[in-house]
Amino acid sequence: MKLLSRDFTTKEKILVGVLILILLGFAYYQFLYQPVQERIEAAKSQQQTLQTELDGLNAKIAALEKMQREIDDIIASGSVSVMPSYNSSKEETTLLNDILADASQFAISFSNVKRDGDQIRRTVSLQYTTYDYKLSEWVLQQLTESGYRCLLGDVRFAVGETRLVDTNEMNTIVRVNATATFYETMVGGTVDAGLPAEKK
Repeated sequence: MKLLSRDFTTKEKILVGVLILILLGFAYYQFLYQPVQERIEAAKSQQQTLQTELDGLNAKIAALEKMQREIDDIIASGSVSVMPSYNSSKEETTLLNDILADASQFAISFSNVKRDGDQIRRTVSLQYTTYDYKLSEWVLQQLTESGYRCLLGDVRFAVGETRLVDTNEMNTIVRVNATATFYETMVGGTVDAGLPAEKK
């Protein structure tokens, strides 16, 4: 017991102080410095991940802004077409009648409506006659630029006899056969008896 009650020598005090400092340093490193460093490294890693995600989002935003500018340019040019909701056959028939009004004669026949999911395709067979090639071409151009989503196909021109309009002008009969496919959507549309069932 005397050993424990005796005074420490200067050397022993120094050694105990050094030991206490080592223990404090170890405790600081183990319980404070190292966890903080681990959290810093985890934060840096998370920052890199977030930066990569941010770069990806910025690239998407830039692409969307570019597409929006292109859409705005198309709308500004007036060459945008719409896909009306089913059933727009009356509007499409009116459009065809208006466009073909200047033809000397014409015939329109609708085929059965085809459905692919929400997309509806309505194909129309056109036969018309004009006395002017430019007018024949103008009719087709009006269909594609009408504002309705319309795709022309199987266009055939046949040139017939030439007729004298007056003493200074000759016109040639031009007969045109073509198909025009109008596209509609079931979004906002109303199902009726003319609509085929959706294929599963």
